[in-house]
Parts: sequence; structure tokens; C-alpha cells
Amino acid sequence: MAFFRAICRWIDTLNLWVGNFVAWATALVVCVVFVDVVMRYAFSISFVFTQELEWHLFAFIFLMGAGYTLLKDGHVRVDIFYQRCSPKARAWINLVGVLLFLIPGCYMIIATSLHFVQNAYSVMEGSPDPGGIPYRWVLKAFIPVGFVLVLLQGISLGIKSFFTVIGKDIESEREKAS
Repeated sequence: MAFFRAICRWIDTLNLWVGNFVAWATALVVCVVFVDVVMRYAFSISFVFTQELEWHLFAFIFLMGAGYTLLKDGHVRVDIFYQRCSPKARAWINLVGVLLFLIPGCYMIIATSLHFVQNAYSVMEGSPDPGGIPYRWVLKAFIPVGFVLVLLQGISLGIKSFFTVIGKDIESEREKAS
């Protein structure tokens, strides 16, 4: 059990660290949007680079923050039934969801996006617009990285759910050891 606890702790810590980094990227996107709005409405100047940077940062935040959101149980779900379930029933729902949907879905996206990123890198894909951001392949590389983080967090959730289902709470065991 200590082995699985260590794996969960490592994954949770990784996504916590990434989530904290993404929080700073969120502050950065607010600043970029503010500058873009001021430049556009106060000075009637607009730059393609700034506009593309806004959606590149948003994509980065979305992709890299998804694992953190799963860690914090912040993903949207239909809670009509889930919220009324016992902790063991919730663990069953999470375990089945991880095994049947999250792991295969992440695998499919990771596997298909690698070729997508490789093609973008091989042609050094950049913005088709003059003055746009070069190296668009860097943004595309965050697709498999983000889904690897979600996959890892799903594995952590699956392990925790499995132990809850069999009557051993891996998280309370960690708290007892601390």
C-alpha cells in the first residue's frame, strides 16, 4: 500500500506544482488581454501577435491545468446522483469512469496528437498571419503533455478509488503516517 500511496503522492504533487504554475499563466493572460484592449480602444492599434498570444495562453492554461482540475475534483459532471452517493459508491463511479472512459480517452488523444505535433514540428509550423506567433508547434506539443497529466491524475484517482472500494482509505492512511 505504501508503494501506491507514494505513486499517488508523486502524481498529486506534480499536478499541484503544474497547477500553481498555470495560475501564474492565468495572471499573464489577464495582463495580455488588458494591454490588447487598451491598445485597441485607446490607441486604435491592434497586433496579431497579441491576439494570438491570448488564445495560445488560454490553450496552455486549459491543457496544462486539466490534471490539476481533476486533482481538485473541479471537472464538470452530472452531480444529481453522484452527490447523494456514499463514499464507496462514489469510489465505484470514479473507478469505473477512470477505467472505461478516462484512460482510453487520454490514450486515444495522446496517440493521435503525437503525429499531429510531429508534423507541425517537421514544417516548423507558425502562424499563417503576418506578425503572428512563430513556432505554433510548441502550442500543439502541449496537447499530449496536458493529456499525460490528466492520465496520470486519473491513475491516481483510480488507485485511491480502488482502495476506497476495498475498504482501505489510502489518504487517511497517509494522514496517520504524517
